Amino acid sequence: MVYRAIALDLDGTLTNNKKEVTPATRKALLTAQENGANIILASGRPTFGIEPVAESLELSTRGGYILSYNGGKIIDWCTKEEIYSQHLLSNIIPTLYNYAKEHDYALLGYVGKEIITESADDIYVAEESRINKMPIRKVDNLLANLEPNPTKLLMTAEPTVAAKAEQELQALVGDRMDVYRSAPFFVELVPKGIDKAQSLLRLLAKLNLTPQDMIAFGDGYNDLSMLRLAGMGVAMSNAAPEVRSEANYVTLSNEEDGVAVAINKLCYNND
Repeated sequence: MVYRAIALDLDGTLTNNKKEVTPATRKALLTAQENGANIILASGRPTFGIEPVAESLELSTRGGYILSYNGGKIIDWCTKEEIYSQHLLSNIIPTLYNYAKEHDYALLGYVGKEIITESADDIYVAEESRINKMPIRKVDNLLANLEPNPTKLLMTAEPTVAAKAEQELQALVGDRMDVYRSAPFFVELVPKGIDKAQSLLRLLAKLNLTPQDMIAFGDGYNDLSMLRLAGMGVAMSNAAPEVRSEANYVTLSNEEDGVAVAINKLCYNND
C-alpha cells in the first residue's frame, strides 16, 4: 500500500546514533514523497532541534510538516505557517518548578536556539543538548528566564526514579496538563491533550486524510499513541519492549536503515 502520510519520530527512529539521516533512509523518503506521501516529522524536540533533519529531507522546498514538542506545535515547513500551537498554563509552571527543586531533578526550557536550566552539569540535560544541537545556558532562576507561554518543559531524572516521578506528577497536575516519558530519563511536561496522535489527527484532517492513510514509525513511549493511531504502526527493533508489542510491524533498528527497509517492503513490496 502506498501510504499518503509518513509520520516519523526522530531519535532512535529516523536518525542513527550520530543523529543523522542515512543516505538509504533519505532516498526511501524522497522516493515516497515523489509518489505523493506527506512527510511528517513528529518529535519531542523543540522546533529548532528538528530543523536540520527537515532540511536534510528538503521539506522546505519539497513540502512537509513538523510536529514539535510532541505535537504542541504543527508547522507547514514549506510555508512556515504555524497550523496549531498550544501552551502550558502559566499558573502550573511554578508547581513543576517546585517539584523538581524539591526532588533535585533537572528542569529545562527552550529560549530561541538555547536550552536554559539551573542544572547545566546534569548528564541528561547534556544529552538533550546533543540531540538537538542546542547550547546550554545556565541560569540562576529558571522561572525568571523562561520565554512567555512555553509549549513544553522537560524534566530529567535517573531511569530508576523517572517512572515514579512521572506517576507523582500525573497525580499532582494530571488534571491540567499531560506528563509522560519520552525516554527512560526524560519526563515530558506538556499541555493537556498534547501528544503525537492528537496532533496528527489535527494535521490529517487538514490534509483530508484518515489514520488509515498513514504509516507511523517510532521507538519510544511517546510514540505509542501515534503507532496505535496509524493504519500501519511500525516499531524499530531497538524500541522499548512495550512499543514493539503494540506495533503492527517491527523493522530493523535505526542503525540498520529500519525506516527505509520498512517503507520499501510495506509501501512498495520490495524486500
